[in-house]
Amino acid sequence: MVGLILISAVYSVSIGQVQIPFRQAMNILLHALSGGHLGSIEQIDNGSYLNIIMQVRMPRVIFALLIGLGLSLCGTVMQAVVQNPLADPYILGISSGASLGATFAILIGFGSGTIFSQFGVASAAFVGAMITSLGVLFLSSIGGKATSVKLVLSGVVVGAMCGSFSSLIIYFANDAEGIKTVTFWSMGSLGSSSWQKVPIMAIVVLLGCLIFLFQHRILNAMLLGDESAITLGINLSVYRKLYMVATALVTGTMVAYAGMIGFVGLIIPHITRGMFGADHKKLMPATLLLGALFLIWADILSRTLVHNVELPIGIITSVIGSPLFIYMIVKKGYNFGG
Repeated sequence: MVGLILISAVYSVSIGQVQIPFRQAMNILLHALSGGHLGSIEQIDNGSYLNIIMQVRMPRVIFALLIGLGLSLCGTVMQAVVQNPLADPYILGISSGASLGATFAILIGFGSGTIFSQFGVASAAFVGAMITSLGVLFLSSIGGKATSVKLVLSGVVVGAMCGSFSSLIIYFANDAEGIKTVTFWSMGSLGSSSWQKVPIMAIVVLLGCLIFLFQHRILNAMLLGDESAITLGINLSVYRKLYMVATALVTGTMVAYAGMIGFVGLIIPHITRGMFGADHKKLMPATLLLGALFLIWADILSRTLVHNVELPIGIITSVIGSPLFIYMIVKKGYNFGG
């Protein structure tokens, strides 16, 4: 799977409005990544190929890889935490909170003369996602410890409330261009990727992956339920809150930079669970790799399906993910957590 990801990454940087031969794209990447020790750029047909790959397409591929890792990671964790096969990274109302923040920034803004105007839509979306997530955690903890059922219900309620506020802002806004921007942002896109944004995304996502790769015992215990976990001496309530905060941070960062990309965190864990079983020791690394591979190809399709038009990547993932999920539902022999 790692080999497929590498081949797909090279293919991704070689296609677009300017077609670059696969071998030349591979030589450029080897030359750049090895500091000139590997690969040759002397026989490159066009001098602009180097800039196209390294400045435009490579940051986008890295973004696709990181977001694929992050969404599949958060989807797997959320499905274990709330013990629900329909859980996805946005179950805490993160998508609705981020949409509210982005809608506010685009249609109302902070004022051109204030310091907040420098942060832009991405920061507003991140702040909205984090406030919403913390609100869900607080609401689910009222009247006792946070259980999986209370978390799901709290996420639905807070998400619906944020969605209604976003709709209210759009209804009263007299800004056709802003409404179009909000709509496009909500569909998800990797068009804003750049080398300046890669470090923050990489640190947050890779740190989250590193943490959860070693949490397979706790995640397996969560699938068994609270009563079974108590007999094992594990306080799931504490771990639930910690995992929720960690996944909210990862998801909020991804949503802030790329908008909402659906179905990746929902369907990828199910596919890998059907292939490798429910043990998170095997499930987690397989899910991460498959999620990265899936999103790289979803980005390729978004750029190539319609000539000279870039489709929002959220549309591609939904079109592919919906039939796959229907197939998983009707397929016999698949049991969540079994």
